[in-house]
Amino acid sequence: MKLLLLAHAFNGLTQRLHVALREAGHEVCVELDIADAVTEEAVALADPDLVIAPFLKRRIPESVWSVRPCLVVHPGPPGDRGPAALDWAVLEGATDWGVTVLQATGDYDAGPVWAWRPLRLRPQATKASSYRHEITRAAVDAVLEAVTRGRPVPPQAVPASARGWRGPVPVAARAIDWARDDSATVLRKVRSADGHPGVADTLFGRACRLHDVHPATPAALARAPHGAPGDLLARRGPALLRRTVDGAVWIGHVRLGALKLAATRAFAAEAAALPELAVPLQRDAEEWDELHYAETGPDGARVGWLRFVFHNGAMSTRQCERLRDALCSLRARPVHLLVLAGGSDFFSNGIHLHDIEACAEQPGDSAADASWRNIQAMNDVVHELLTLDDRLTVALLSGNAGAGGCFLAFAADLVWAHEGVVLNPHYKNMGNLYGSEYWTYTLPRRAGARGDGLMQRRLPIGAREAAALGLVDAVLGADAAELQDLAAQQAAALAAACDHAQRIDAKQLRRAEDEARRPLAAYRDDELQHMHRNFYGFDPSYHVARHHFVTRKPHAWTPRHLATHRK
Repeated sequence: MKLLLLAHAFNGLTQRLHVALREAGHEVCVELDIADAVTEEAVALADPDLVIAPFLKRRIPESVWSVRPCLVVHPGPPGDRGPAALDWAVLEGATDWGVTVLQATGDYDAGPVWAWRPLRLRPQATKASSYRHEITRAAVDAVLEAVTRGRPVPPQAVPASARGWRGPVPVAARAIDWARDDSATVLRKVRSADGHPGVADTLFGRACRLHDVHPATPAALARAPHGAPGDLLARRGPALLRRTVDGAVWIGHVRLGALKLAATRAFAAEAAALPELAVPLQRDAEEWDELHYAETGPDGARVGWLRFVFHNGAMSTRQCERLRDALCSLRARPVHLLVLAGGSDFFSNGIHLHDIEACAEQPGDSAADASWRNIQAMNDVVHELLTLDDRLTVALLSGNAGAGGCFLAFAADLVWAHEGVVLNPHYKNMGNLYGSEYWTYTLPRRAGARGDGLMQRRLPIGAREAAALGLVDAVLGADAAELQDLAAQQAAALAAACDHAQRIDAKQLRRAEDEARRPLAAYRDDELQHMHRNFYGFDPSYHVARHHFVTRKPHAWTPRHLATHRK
């Protein structure tokens, strides 16, 4: 079928549908929802059999839905209506939930149902994480069913989980009363607003929005200074420790104006005055920090698991340096296999654009200088992984990866992902960046000549296609939970394999031959010459694109690599 995806932005769900529908054999194009006249023109040009709207912030015009079947993806069960369905579900602690694909009519979320999928929400997940995992997976299944059926399903009883019509969540419903709210309440309120709009609050007397909040253990609270509920007690990594009536929470990120930054970065001077509650890399997993290391398996077949959970997959200079230092320290560990595991929502998305944008406003600094520091630090991490030649390495993708984050993964010996992972192994969407992270070395090794096409076409690819191209070595399971279980089995078997020594010998030989042919430093220098022009040259495209990205500037047109109906 000919399908037109109409979306406010080319977000994760829209990308996943783009991949799944193309894999199912459909002809798919995309139009961003800019204005009614633009949508009307897109429909006339594309002449689709169906318009599918996975992510909209306003109505489809009647001039379109009245003459063309338009299917809207609603992140709630049949009978649930309103623009903040998932916000309410997380805020109220719902577990039984669903996704509905319904036909657009004159009323919001009230048209005939074409398909729906029930699901269970994880009790401790944020709204954003639930959207990226349970909602996205259910939405893909439901859309594929709806497209295959081609008509509405017979009327069914409204599920008990449906809440009817509900508008946006009022600010007051998520306001935190630090003198009364316990930690569970604070966590639930912030999780229901993560990643948008965040919870309105104040830190150090300044208005901001809270994101990325984690429970503090009793052990952490015992190490912190005493304080009353609401007091800021200590810092760790990106986060500030704030007292609640029954414990404390770590506040990882805040939004100040348009920028979402690490809390210790946004309030650097104030945070510096607080004591640091550092923790070792290898510790109890309940003790929160961005990095964590553990080992499994017997002596002689040990597997090391280095987990790095960076909010939204963005890696600032500080975070890159922490990850590089962790990799360096683990060289001394006697493990046969090292698994580099990113967060459940994202493996990595490369350099931290919000952090870079903030540097543009700092005296004596600039966005160009910050970009240069950040890309150098990213390269240091990748170099450490590429030269770790006395053990096998695995990049474990529980979530999506983009730009430099893809090439961080490709630096490992093996890349494992689940079926729902989407990769964007290219840079050009960010102001025609050339890219670094040794991509000119790792991409040809994996994809050969086909890699050039990936960099130019700038489209997302699913895990299955990535495996066919050689970018991913194994697709394990349908989701992140299955991947974790299967990866543990695979890693244990690989570490204990009888040919392990031969694998290491072959790895070291190939690295030596590659270095003799062309040193890694030459790849890095060549890439950075291009990046230097991107950052400091006369063409401001990267800086304009970055500024538009972090400030969420509305799109003025749909990029032509998406809007293939306009070529």
